[in-house]
Amino acid sequence: MGNIVFNETICIMGILIFLIHIINIVIKKNKRKDEKALFGFILFTIIHFSIYLMYTIIHLNYTSNPFILFFYTTFYIMNNIEAFLFFIYMLCYIELDKGIKYKLQFISTPLFVLFNILNIVNIFTGIFFTADNGIYIRSKFMLLSQGYQFIIIVIIFFITLLNKKFNIREKIAFSLYTILPLIAIILQNIFRGYAIAYASIIISVEVLFFFVNVQKNIIIAYEEKKNREAQINIMLSQIQPHFIYNSLSSISTLIEIEPLKAQKALDDFTEYLRMNLSSLTNDTLIPFEYELKHIKTFIELEKIRFNDRINVIFDIKVKDFSVSPLSIQPIVENAIKHGILKKIEGGTVIIKTSEDINNYYIEVIDDGVGFDINEVNYYDNHYGLNNLKYRINNTNGKIDIKSELNKGTDVLVTLMKG
Repeated sequence: MGNIVFNETICIMGILIFLIHIINIVIKKNKRKDEKALFGFILFTIIHFSIYLMYTIIHLNYTSNPFILFFYTTFYIMNNIEAFLFFIYMLCYIELDKGIKYKLQFISTPLFVLFNILNIVNIFTGIFFTADNGIYIRSKFMLLSQGYQFIIIVIIFFITLLNKKFNIREKIAFSLYTILPLIAIILQNIFRGYAIAYASIIISVEVLFFFVNVQKNIIIAYEEKKNREAQINIMLSQIQPHFIYNSLSSISTLIEIEPLKAQKALDDFTEYLRMNLSSLTNDTLIPFEYELKHIKTFIELEKIRFNDRINVIFDIKVKDFSVSPLSIQPIVENAIKHGILKKIEGGTVIIKTSEDINNYYIEVIDDGVGFDINEVNYYDNHYGLNNLKYRINNTNGKIDIKSELNKGTDVLVTLMKG
């Protein structure tokens, strides 16, 4: 009776603990590929524990040879599935070379199928176990029924041992998952009837979750913070000192000759700085209307200095969508500074938006000096748009550039809907 209480307690405790981890992964917004694999592994472990718990309860009041054969066949197959899912999780986590990953899967999958077939065949042959008067009886080849798990454990152990990219936490976590089950199987053969293997699974998963998954989330959060700081530095560089100086000089000149125009220009300049500074702390998307307003403010400030050399046409067919802050304005700025203002007479910039069933489109066309697309990198430091390309790609978008020397440049931003 003591072993039944022990087994039920272990199962209930494991189910409750693993449910907490499942909820933790579900509520996480951006799940990595390895976290999705870990979710599948833990969810199946909950199912595994639940079925064993049901068996211990039913077995108190009912048993028969078919019941014993059915349960233990299911039990051994579930052990194989759990080992298989953990192996998939590890392959997702360590990001091995595709060739090596393919070879490991090539080894694992046929073995998984083979041992599950052998477990099913056991029902008719009794090569691993049989049942007599509703009592489970092991054969001398019983350990072979766990062959797939042993093979996977050995493979995982050597991958962990040989992987130079693993830190000490990762090595401990993955090693424990290979060592503890082996110890548990040995102890379970000594203390028969006690689900020591289930206790080892709980310990292994707990160490794995906190040493590996939680730790990786902390590291990624730190890296994101560093990237955010780098992004802020890049955005700050867009508030260029010479632009501020030139704008203030132009406004100063207007004060005496056109005070009302100077007041309007000063308001525009204040709004321009406010939008740029607010974008430094804004991680979320903003309505395109806000970005468009910022673009118009920038253009008005540039027109103070360059007057009729800058002509801008707006062809806005749609604006009820969102963009990253300061994602379109730099493209317009490039079209003006590096496009039309390179010509003595200036030129025209056309800003267009449109949509279809799948995408929103923002297009910035200029008739400036253009460039040879094969010789000039549009994203190099001169244009400062590497960060822009990264941010657009991160919002399910892409940017395409066409340009021809002495004819102009066409930049198309495509943003996927949904």
